[in-house]
Amino acid sequence: MSELHHECGVAAIYHLSGRGRSPICTSDGPRHISQLLPRMLLDIQNRGQLAAGMTTYDPDRPGLLKTRKDVGTVTEVFRLNHRAKAEALMRNYAGRAAIGHVRYATCGQDDRSYAQPFNRKHIHKRKWFSFCFNGQLSNYGLLKERLLADGDHHLALDTDTEIILHEFARLLSQSQKRLDWVDVLRETARGFDGAYSLALLTAEGEMIVARDPLGIKPMCYVHEGPLFAAASESVALLNLGFGSDQIKSLPPGNAIIINPKTGFRMERFAPESKPAHCFFEWIYFANVASTLDDRSVYLSRTKLGEELARAEREYGRVDLNPENTIIVPVPDTSKAAADSMAFELAIPSREGLIRNRYAGRTFIEAGRARKAKAATKYTPLRDVLKDKTVILVEDSIVRSTTMNVLLDRIRDVGGAKEIHVRVACPPIIAPCFYGIDMSTIDQLIAPKYFTHEGCVTADAQQRLADDLGADSLRYLPVEAIARAIGKPADHLCQGCITGKYPTPCGQHLYQIALDNRGTKLDSKRTYEQLAAAMSSS
Repeated sequence: MSELHHECGVAAIYHLSGRGRSPICTSDGPRHISQLLPRMLLDIQNRGQLAAGMTTYDPDRPGLLKTRKDVGTVTEVFRLNHRAKAEALMRNYAGRAAIGHVRYATCGQDDRSYAQPFNRKHIHKRKWFSFCFNGQLSNYGLLKERLLADGDHHLALDTDTEIILHEFARLLSQSQKRLDWVDVLRETARGFDGAYSLALLTAEGEMIVARDPLGIKPMCYVHEGPLFAAASESVALLNLGFGSDQIKSLPPGNAIIINPKTGFRMERFAPESKPAHCFFEWIYFANVASTLDDRSVYLSRTKLGEELARAEREYGRVDLNPENTIIVPVPDTSKAAADSMAFELAIPSREGLIRNRYAGRTFIEAGRARKAKAATKYTPLRDVLKDKTVILVEDSIVRSTTMNVLLDRIRDVGGAKEIHVRVACPPIIAPCFYGIDMSTIDQLIAPKYFTHEGCVTADAQQRLADDLGADSLRYLPVEAIARAIGKPADHLCQGCITGKYPTPCGQHLYQIALDNRGTKLDSKRTYEQLAAAMSSS
């Protein structure tokens, strides 16, 4: 799964002075609560390693909003490995409120100008704001075309983040009255198709945290006394010192507004609808220590392992003698499923692959470079693997580059006798248009063998196994996902494994992707082609 591009992550923290005793504070007091923000970002670093940034608010300095952002990890951007420099930086950016972001590029380029938060300066404090978001607007191409159609507008960057910024700014500028931020969200959300969770901070000291109407992207929060904190994942709040019973998931279509004068309030900005939570959060993206929408990531992954064990008993032809057979997870997100599968089958789970955490990110490389990186990323342990029948557990297979290399190394370097791949996910047969960077069909390995959800036959899986170099391969069925997560199937976005999307634009993009499959157009991200397709139809 190391081939798959990560999403982004959002965090926010606010200390409202004079509103009771804070359960958590810094040694420098409420005005320096912002120094906790980099720690929160570290806890969601799994969601993006390309860039990081933070905006802080301090009413007592001329620059009411101050932003630091750059390409790099949280540690690099905030100099966390150098204590004196980190402390000086935190003093320079001190504030009683802060929002932050970690980024992986699903839209736009890989340079500093795309790092978030984005700022919109204005002489009126009400219209001066900074914001960041996790997700993707699937109708980005259409929104971009409409914005530029009159010739009076200009976009400096190729990203939906800037589109959202301009939509917010346009409403604030055109309104003759003072708009509440919930009204701004309500109006802009009508034109958005896609997934988003966002945090926004104004020069008046208002903070807004919102989640898309379908709840595709996660957002958790806690409000205790004068302190408010929010993050894409609960682990960032848990590690601040809050109990799991204090942490809540923000309901889809709702926004939290923190005002220095009026305090905390939550309000719905979009009509209530059936949720469509991204199932990938539980099986891959989220930190295993997180709980999202009342479902533990770890427990969901152990349930996937139980599903794998059940399928192995029913359909498997592998010798399950614990003397000869071991289960090996592909580090790290497959470990919970592999351990659970091993427990159910009463055979050993062994770490036969050791991950080199400093080898770099294989998914940002292309062609031979990605294969070379993949070969250095995992070291097979020959003493564990030699002459064994290996059940290799992976959370998913996207492009297959890493799996090809892994199988070769497990056999050649590790000396395994047999390798049977078990995937704790159904085949990814369709692109994602909501924030995971796999937006064309030709990027994916599964559609070459499985054209639709119902055609995952034993023969088709064996053909893929043969091409990859495995003795056998088996995916989980689609219905196993809802069982493992513990939510109804129609409350999950499963577009990439079913071809059925929760938004009209997502479904339309999939049809474009099908039409463009195998052509030169399929080399471009599908959402970039939406406006042209809409105008010609």
